[in-house]
Amino acid sequence: MKQNILVELLTFWKNWHFRRRIDLTAKMKFCLRWKSTGVFVTARRQGTPSDTTMYAVSADSKGLDTVVGLLADVVLHPRLTDEEIEMTRMAVQFELEDLDMRPDPEPLLTEMIHEAAYRENTVGLHRFCPTENIAKIDREVLHSYLRNYYTPDRMVLAGVGVEHEHLVECARKYLLGTRPTWGCERAVDVDRSVAQYTGGVVKLERDMSNVSLGPAPFPELTHIMIGLESCSFLEEDFIPFAVLNMMMGGGGSFSAGGPGKGMFTRLYLNVLNRHHWMYNATSYHHSYEDTGLLCVHASADPRQVREMVEILTKEFILMAGTVDVVELERAKTQLMSMLMMNLESRPVIFEDVGRQVLATRSRKLPHELCALIRSVKPEDIRRVASQMLRRKPAVAALGDLSDLPAYEHIQAALSSRDGRLPRIYRLFR
Repeated sequence: MKQNILVELLTFWKNWHFRRRIDLTAKMKFCLRWKSTGVFVTARRQGTPSDTTMYAVSADSKGLDTVVGLLADVVLHPRLTDEEIEMTRMAVQFELEDLDMRPDPEPLLTEMIHEAAYRENTVGLHRFCPTENIAKIDREVLHSYLRNYYTPDRMVLAGVGVEHEHLVECARKYLLGTRPTWGCERAVDVDRSVAQYTGGVVKLERDMSNVSLGPAPFPELTHIMIGLESCSFLEEDFIPFAVLNMMMGGGGSFSAGGPGKGMFTRLYLNVLNRHHWMYNATSYHHSYEDTGLLCVHASADPRQVREMVEILTKEFILMAGTVDVVELERAKTQLMSMLMMNLESRPVIFEDVGRQVLATRSRKLPHELCALIRSVKPEDIRRVASQMLRRKPAVAALGDLSDLPAYEHIQAALSSRDGRLPRIYRLFR
């Protein structure tokens, strides 16, 4: 049984801890009488796959002592009643059933591309809980998980709009020396494996003709995702890869457009604008502490899968080709604008602080990140793309796969100069 299954149970719903959400909110309103707008309390997963759990409280800064105390109670003293565990089992069961019925296949494809890229190790292990394992997770298993992973060296307390010394004082008061519900035994079963990129293919044949949720018909589509190993977020090439991902851009063929929608990115200009039969072409970049994955997701009618795959392999080859100065500047500007726009929200700021400190033990300020983005040159894009193309591809395919090219043919196309698939000659059709 994999530990990330436990994260699914622990944090997808907000009322797993020893007090109900309504009780937490009532106590905070009672303690913070000067704040009439109430509070925001949540526990949620972060990252894809989920690599961080964040417990957040937004309230008046005058009540810092109270909210830190509540966070400490929620994190360190969960009751985990049988009723709550059973309700969470039902919630996970529903999520698994919903995953198979929803028309948007992106969560499932993300799971499949990681499984193909990192075969049977680290981030390639299943993120979604197998149905047969749901009933096996009880209070003892959850306490074992908490004992191994909820340790001081894995925790960061971040605050925005508060005095640093006051926050440190509250941390010492409520977190230092506190005995958690699961005891103080040392962690003994922590997986510290380093991700090993393998490449490969994961295919799932499925009838996609009946995924419409309403009376309006939804076209039957085959979904393909091709990925190559990039780098971790600790490496210097992380910023060039982020710019490359922004330069590729993409989206759905029915995007409303408008400022910031990336209508001048390569996947729009070279793919969606030229091939009307493609419904989607989107670039994604997943980055972790020890590895990374840049991939492109596309969807089209099952009869045009081979042509769609060849279009994608050509775009991958073009990444290592000529980089126009105008498109590079546009991608860098868009990346910086998205960064600054996201950091206008205080919850995003303390999430950014917490995640950076947890991962790197420090935090790069926005102006430092913008300086790194501005310094990216065309040769940096060509260099990281060329390095990426030397690795074996990872392929995920979902839907009617009767016309899907062989994995060896996709690998050969990505190793060629023009990205074309090997020609296949048939005597009979």
